[in-house]
Order: sequence, then structure tokens, then C-alpha cells
Amino acid sequence: MLVVLGLVAVLIYLVITLKYIVIPFLIAILIGALLVPVVGFLVRIKWPRWLAVTVVLIGFFAVVSGLVVVVVGQVRSGLPALQTQSATAYENLREFLRSSPLQLSDQDLDGYLTEIFDVIQRDSQALVSGILSVGSTAGHVLTGALLSLFATIFVLVDGKGIWAWTVRLFPRKARNAVDGAGVAGWLTLTTFVKVQIFVAAVDAIGIGVGAWILGLFYGGFPLVIPIAVAVFLGSFIPVVGALVTGALAVFIALVFLGPLPAVIMLGIVLLVQQLEGHILQPLVMGTAVKVHPLAVVFAVAAGSFVAGIPGALFAVPLVAVVNVMTKYIASGDWRLNGRPTITDVLGNGK
Repeated sequence: MLVVLGLVAVLIYLVITLKYIVIPFLIAILIGALLVPVVGFLVRIKWPRWLAVTVVLIGFFAVVSGLVVVVVGQVRSGLPALQTQSATAYENLREFLRSSPLQLSDQDLDGYLTEIFDVIQRDSQALVSGILSVGSTAGHVLTGALLSLFATIFVLVDGKGIWAWTVRLFPRKARNAVDGAGVAGWLTLTTFVKVQIFVAAVDAIGIGVGAWILGLFYGGFPLVIPIAVAVFLGSFIPVVGALVTGALAVFIALVFLGPLPAVIMLGIVLLVQQLEGHILQPLVMGTAVKVHPLAVVFAVAAGSFVAGIPGALFAVPLVAVVNVMTKYIASGDWRLNGRPTITDVLGNGK
């Protein structure tokens, strides 16, 4: 047990140290889990593999680029109004605090703001160093994007060859167990990605349509599409992702429409979360992940503590895959004859 825990600690240390390499690789694995079945389907209907990979990649990046263009356009058109409404809402809040039982004067409010600015000034060195590191961070992001792109291409083109080489690194007696565990883990990962996309789409449509319907009664709800896209992306972090991004819809409703619409929007977000938590997660996600909801919550918390947003994103699929692979090895099913290999799975796209 001590040896295993020591190896796990070393592995976590290496992941944190090499995060700019590990994160692009994990992103490529997730994208590959989504696209490999599509490539396999095209290959089965007699498409050349190079053509199938090219078409699938172009289609994937076309969809992603289209979403980015739509969101950027919507935000650019709605940002001036959001700034104006935010300033108006701030003034209304000051007026409310002055007339509320708290009886806060302008001097009190200005004093609180001064204290906040003093805190920022005391941490100015950290802020300045963070600003100076923007260029380095941008370089890391660009490098990571290129690494993810190349890794995704190789996973789609020769995923089975890469895995076969990995299996050969293990002792001969352990290769059947490793190969079979890889089959189980890969199938779990592909199922998780497809189901998570479905759950994220339900969250995005539910909150986006709810905001749009709410806007019909209050003269329009701005930035509906960016909100829906943010919810869709945030939902890939189970349990908390959609709730945090849904808070954006509540904030915009408060700024543009007022307190009552904000409360209604909060109710819509919570309703969608209840639908996900009590119907989609147990019935749909439970069959894919096969991890207890409590373990999911702690996995997300631990992942975010160790590696921030990327850690929260990869925590649940990592736990699900490790859980399935461990169960497979412990069950001894790898000793049976006629089991599929990972090369079969990646080769025919199942």
C-alpha cells in the first residue's frame, strides 16, 4: 500500500509539473473519444481513412469556430448595453442602500470601496507579475493548442498502433490484462463523452430557452446565445459547471430586467439543475460513469484543487476510466479467450 501511494504521489507531482504537456494530451484523448467512432463509421462504409480523418477534423473545427464567431459577435454587440446597464444598476444599488434600513451614506459606501482598493494595492505586486506573465501564458495556450491538434490527428490516424506500442512496454504476462483494461476504459470514455455532450446540450437548451421565454415578458433577454454556449461548456464539469455558468444568466437578468426576473431566472437554473441531478445523471450518466455521485463531487473538488479548471474537467472521466480498468483487472476477465482487444475497438470504430 505504501509503494502504491508513493507511486500515486509521484504521478500527481509529475502531472502538476508537466501540466502544459499533460493537459493538451488529455484534451486530445477526449476529442479522440468523440471523433474516433465517427471516423470508424466512415471507414466501414468504404471511405479512405485519410479522407475520413480529414473530413471529421474539418467538420469539428468548423463547428467550434462557428460557435466562437457567433458568441464573439453577440458579446461585441451586447457589451456596450451591458456596461451602461451595469452602471445604472450600480447607482440603483447605492440608492437602495441609502434608503434601506442599513442607512448607508455615500461616505460609508466610498469607505468600503476605498478598503477594497487598498486590498488590491497591497496585492499589486502579484497583480503586476500576473500581468507580466500574460505573454508567457498566451504562449503556453498556443503551444498547448498545437500539441492537442497534433495528438488528436495521431489518435485518429493510428490510435491502435499507439496503444499497441504502449501495451508492449509492459511485461509479457501483464499485456492481456493491460490490453483488456484499455478496452474497458476506452469504451467507458467514449460513452462518457457522448452522454456528457447530451447532458450539456440539455442544460444549455433548458437555460437558454428559459431565458428567451423570460425575455418575452420583459422586453427581451440579451446575450441568450452566449449564455447558452457558456452553460454548454460549463456543463462538462459535472454537478457545479452548469450552476456556476447559469449564475451569469441570473446576473444579466438582474442588471437588465430587475430583481423579480432575476429571481425567476434563478428558479429556471435550479429547475434545470434538478432535472439533470435527479433524472439525467442517475438514468443516463450513471450508466456511463458508474461512479457514486459523492465520488463525483469529491473528484471534481480534488481535481480543481490540484489543477484548477482543467483538473475539474478531467476529474470525472479519469475516475470513471480508472474505476472500470481496475474492476476489469481485478475480475480476471482478461484470462478468458476471445475477448476484444483495443486494436479491434479502435480499428473498427466501435
